[in-house]
Amino acid sequence: MNLHALHHLTFFNGLTKAELKVIRPYFHSQAYPAGTVVFEQGEAAEYLYLVVRGEIVIRYKPDDGAAMIVARVQPGGIFGWSAAVGNGTYTSGAICERDSQVLRVRGSDLRLICEQHPHAGKIILERLADVIAERKQSHRQLTSFLANGIRQQSAQNGKASGG
Repeated sequence: MNLHALHHLTFFNGLTKAELKVIRPYFHSQAYPAGTVVFEQGEAAEYLYLVVRGEIVIRYKPDDGAAMIVARVQPGGIFGWSAAVGNGTYTSGAICERDSQVLRVRGSDLRLICEQHPHAGKIILERLADVIAERKQSHRQLTSFLANGIRQQSAQNGKASGG
């Protein structure tokens, strides 16, 4: 992917042309047809991904239930941030909803960029923090929604049994 294309992705906003030139070799373009599993929950977390085109569905499967969609990542969004924060495995799975093009970078390379290019690293870490905070907020909302549903179901069951 050329420098011009990187410059137009929100993830790289604020980086200078010189910084983009330095980090570009670490980011590799990958194309996936619809239905492709990019990674499974529990797999070794090696890459951070940035969606250029298409849509990626993030699924989480709790130990005691069915898999659920926790996010839909559109162009400009990132996924697989477990690799960036040093988690050993991905906490969710990622599947292409549509034909997609992504950029991927090894988590270890991303950490190297942050160490060797502090300004670029700061910007990249801020982007990651924004995504993680957004995803955590969505997780909190989902948890609250589920808890309310359980409470309502319990209350209805209690009334039905005369309790």
